[in-house]
Amino acid sequence: MGFEEFVAERLDGLLRYATVLTNDPHLAQDIVQDVLLRAQQRWDGIAAPPTYVRRMVTNEYLSWRRRAVRRMVPSSHDVLDALGPPAADPSAAYDERDAMLGLLATLPRKQRAAIVLRYYENYSDAEIAAVLRCGTSTVRSQISRALTTLRAAPRTDVLTGDHG
Repeated sequence: MGFEEFVAERLDGLLRYATVLTNDPHLAQDIVQDVLLRAQQRWDGIAAPPTYVRRMVTNEYLSWRRRAVRRMVPSSHDVLDALGPPAADPSAAYDERDAMLGLLATLPRKQRAAIVLRYYENYSDAEIAAVLRCGTSTVRSQISRALTTLRAAPRTDVLTGDHG
């Protein structure tokens, strides 16, 4: 697969992934653009482009978090929906998505990356380990800790289903 074909097929998914990681659509676009420019320069030497580019996006996100501490502003529905077609989504699902993005933003960066790769990108432990460059036991530990933190977070009526 050529670089242009890869970008045509994967750009929307990479932007959604980066937006969920950063919680900032503008930063997500910057990260994906920088990563794709670097990937294009060495495209012929990349053996598994989807995994490699996803790892590059993840590493760029983790590096950005180390370089600068910024206040993260939640993304609007319009911005997230513009990055790709939304699934059939009743209004309560938007509230649930906002609540979940807010909870994800509270996680440490590696836990957040592991959770996003598992539950938003459907990666296996081995695939997550390849992206994060760690062992599968570390992946399971990060996900377990993240889920414990998320479960302990104060519940809203949206997350508990109590709308009355």
